[in-house]
Amino acid sequence: MLNLDRLRTLDALARHGSVSRAAEGLHLTTSAVSQQMAKLEREVGQQLLAKHGRGVRLTDAGLLLAEHAARILSQVEIARSALEAQRGKVVGELRLAGFPTAARGLFPTALADLRTRHPGLRLRSCELDPEDGVRGVVRGDLDLAVVLDWYNKPLTLPGGLVKAPVLDDPADVALPVGHRLADREEVDLGEFAEDEWITWGEGEFCHEWLMFTLRSRGVEPLVGHRAGETHTQLNLVAAGLGVCIAPLLGRHPMPAGVVTVPLLQRVRRHVYAVWRADADRRPSIRAAVASLRAAAQRVGQAPGRQAERQAGQQAGQQAGQGVGEWAATPG
Repeated sequence: MLNLDRLRTLDALARHGSVSRAAEGLHLTTSAVSQQMAKLEREVGQQLLAKHGRGVRLTDAGLLLAEHAARILSQVEIARSALEAQRGKVVGELRLAGFPTAARGLFPTALADLRTRHPGLRLRSCELDPEDGVRGVVRGDLDLAVVLDWYNKPLTLPGGLVKAPVLDDPADVALPVGHRLADREEVDLGEFAEDEWITWGEGEFCHEWLMFTLRSRGVEPLVGHRAGETHTQLNLVAAGLGVCIAPLLGRHPMPAGVVTVPLLQRVRRHVYAVWRADADRRPSIRAAVASLRAAAQRVGQAPGRQAERQAGQQAGQQAGQGVGEWAATPG
């Protein structure tokens, strides 16, 4: 009889393409992965791995068994989901990932709520960019990922996934208090043609969205600084080093010396949870989505933009920052 743990190891090797990455995804050592594969080879009486350069590759027999392993593991997941649904209890383990501001702005509240309501549920969470979160769900390394797309640039989802909306997150431009546009009620992206932008890392989904959106408004972006975390970006803004996009989720408390101004384009990003269709009936998935939505409702109770503006100006004055008139830095 084929051992499920060994089939899971083979499946991870097929998906990840290397022993080290499979070990990382399974939270095992590379030695443990090699041992599992050696046992599986003895179990089936065929060679499943062959040396390939400095790594390994699956043999024809390995590829054939890996295809069956993926289907077997999917059926096991379906069976587990059906049993959980029949029992109706939120139990077992739930592995979640969220992009940085979701991990900061939603997870503390949502996961604490889940732990209180469902003490039989073991929670494991991590921070991942949207694309990596989707890949983790597809591979089976994660049960659920909180991801995002923008109003004008959707995130591509592969087949076999289910998604549910969590939050529509409005985004403004964050400016130093002395910026020439800081007192405006609304601004157009086209007005920032000579401003330096503080953005995300090269190749990241949100960075690519910002470049696409600015160029669609006739602005060739001047990128001065990069930071993956919202609060790092906002502190760079407070120092007068540029402007940035500031979604509502995860931006509080605002640092002193920063104001946010709404955009005429009404920029929003859509935050949602994704999971595999074969896990759709699991009560733990449904409970997690409910807790995430409840946490999202608290985001809408954050201080309004006018209150943010007043607080930013007052805090900047009290801190004696004296930002003064902020001038755009030419490229």
